[in-house]
Amino acid sequence: MTDTSTDPRLSDLDGFRVEIDPDRQRGDIILSRPPMNVIWMGQRDQLRVAFEELDADDRVRVIVLRAEGGNFSSGGYIRGFLDASPEHVSHLADNIAAPWRCAKPVIAANQGYTFGVGFEISLACDFRIATHGTRYALPEQKLGQIPGSGGSARLMGLIGLARTKDVVMRSRRISGEQARDWGIVVDCVAVDQLVAATDALVAELVAFSPLAQRTAKKLLNDSENATVASGIELEGHCYSRLRQSEDFAEGVRAFHEKRSPAFRGC
Repeated sequence: MTDTSTDPRLSDLDGFRVEIDPDRQRGDIILSRPPMNVIWMGQRDQLRVAFEELDADDRVRVIVLRAEGGNFSSGGYIRGFLDASPEHVSHLADNIAAPWRCAKPVIAANQGYTFGVGFEISLACDFRIATHGTRYALPEQKLGQIPGSGGSARLMGLIGLARTKDVVMRSRRISGEQARDWGIVVDCVAVDQLVAATDALVAELVAFSPLAQRTAKKLLNDSENATVASGIELEGHCYSRLRQSEDFAEGVRAFHEKRSPAFRGC
């Protein structure tokens, strides 16, 4: 089912569409400017709003970011950066961080070229699934630039300083298999298995308590740059709050009754 949001910024979508499947409790944002799915400057703000709308939609438990055609995205519209002011481009990461800010789990299903902002918005998601033909890159050095939408910072958090320098400073392409081995993606599958792998991960996440999922995501995001001691303290507060939830009580009952829990998110 197509999204029916009344937000005026989503009335004429630029290079993507939004679909909601209430039965599977998922909302999809689908890049739809094949064959390369280039992301234009104005599209970034619309993508942010789309993520915010799906995050607020009670029908949606999991958000999926995917693309039409053989490539996820070759990156941004290059000439558009010359038209934008320095002040504007200094805040490009704000929109691309929308998946990270979502309370709900977000999956990126990547195939083919996943370059530049395409890679950066995927890195802002919680889970990435690649295919054997996926190629990741932050190629901005070839333009006399650096990644500007959070890519280098997020990548360094995943693979460390030395490997990030290798990728960013050499504009190096990473295969889907390499991304899996480095921990960038959770799975690397044949291209004809990407849909099935994404569907399976959605179904797995939907089965958990939505309250516990939201809590876990926020805890992990907030603890990313915290000390171990601070992270443990935050974890304790979150654990204490969930201890009082109906979902936790239902989970305990279901465990002892040897049945699947029926979580309600409260």
